[in-house]
Amino acid sequence: MTELIVIRHGETDWNRQNRFQGQIDVPLNAAGQAQAQRLAERLLGERFDAIVSSDLLRARTTANMASPPSSLPLVAEPLWREQSFGVLEGMDVPTIISKHPDLWSSWTRHDADYALPGGGESVRDFHARVLRAVLVLVQQHEGRRVAVFTHGGALDMLWRSAHGLPLHGPRECEIPNTGINRLRWRNGGLEILEWADAAHLEGLPEQPNTRPVSVR
Repeated sequence: MTELIVIRHGETDWNRQNRFQGQIDVPLNAAGQAQAQRLAERLLGERFDAIVSSDLLRARTTANMASPPSSLPLVAEPLWREQSFGVLEGMDVPTIISKHPDLWSSWTRHDADYALPGGGESVRDFHARVLRAVLVLVQQHEGRRVAVFTHGGALDMLWRSAHGLPLHGPRECEIPNTGINRLRWRNGGLEILEWADAAHLEGLPEQPNTRPVSVR
């Protein structure tokens, strides 16, 4: 059995703007840094055997700010990146609807096999990548506790896998910035022990919608 503590990165300005981030490097904003600091206080009593992060800036910054003091190196792993959204990366929803109405219509059908042009990644391919990331950790750290700093889309894939949900359709779960999600790999599958624990954020400004219909 391997325990995974999987955490979404702190807030960015693009989260606030409902803008497709995908695999563009976007820094944390002031709110995201405050969230990461609160997360650091929350994780002080935690013991990890390994710390892994998406190689994108917003996840790495969160990991560096929030990881408990230790001699463990931070391992940056591209498999934990957000889904690629091709030509829509960097655009907010009103701009997409105005300039690319056909692409928006296709995207909002939530077809698991649809990939946006310009190097976009289908949900099915994205899901396979995230599960590959999990298997790498399980093989490398069997029987240990691993902290993973990643993205909302990756967490959605873990939620669907653990619940046996289809890949088509919109996200159903809450995924707050710096929320703590505890999972374990046992008998060849994922189990969720705790999801979207954001008690450490009490008193901070309200986050943007944590259940976006389309933007991650």
